[in-house]
This record gives sequence, structure tokens and C-alpha cells, in this order.
Amino acid sequence: MLHHISLGVRDLALSSAFYDAAFAAIAYRRVFEDDDAVGYGLVDGQDILCLKLNDAAQAPGPGFHLAFSANSRSQVDAFYAAALKIGGHCNGAPGLRPDYGDHYYAAFLIDPDGYRIEVVTKNPLQSYSS
Repeated sequence: MLHHISLGVRDLALSSAFYDAAFAAIAYRRVFEDDDAVGYGLVDGQDILCLKLNDAAQAPGPGFHLAFSANSRSQVDAFYAAALKIGGHCNGAPGLRPDYGDHYYAAFLIDPDGYRIEVVTKNPLQSYSS
């Protein structure tokens, strides 16, 4: 249904460093960049998430968040740890969320621009291998 999502960011260097680190844990990478934008995805030139420089950018309030899919709990843990090192704020440490399902393992963060993000796996394996 969605082609891509764009987020306005006030500091493109900081925001792209944050997403570079976090997305490395779940195998996403920069697929394009210019002076005013950085795109992330799997295939060059085909962004799924685009950060766009905008001095007036403001994250939506409570009730909005973006959830990114991971293949394993170790990827969730790595995404969370990397994001915290580059300006992210904890909004829920990695762990099982039984209210969302028996195997729902997720972490919640707030990025440097205030966007609420989640990284989640529903992989039933208890393995911590990536």
C-alpha cells in the first residue's frame, strides 16, 4: 500500500547518523542522498523512508509511531542499542509484549526529532541469532 514515508528533520546530519546506526541492525541502508534528503531502503534509488531537511519540522503527537520489522530479537536489541548511542531516547526497552501477542518482542524509542519509533519481531524462536 505504501510506496515510502517522508519525515521532516531539523538536523539532517544527526538524524541520518541515527538511522544509519539503527537500520544497520536490520539490514536497511542509505539508498540515496543529496544536500536536503537521505533515503533508506534495500535497493539503490528506491527509498522506503526518506528524511527531508526542514527547519520547521515537528513530529506528530501521541498516537503516531512508525514500526520497523526485525528478523530476530537480537536485531531488535541491536537496533535499540545503536539508536540510543546516536541521540535516541528510550520509550520502552526491548522485551516481550504479551498484550500484543505471544511472540511480540519490541523496543520503543524517540528519535532526535521526536518521532516515536518501534522495532519489532514476531519470530517465535527464542534464538538470539541475527
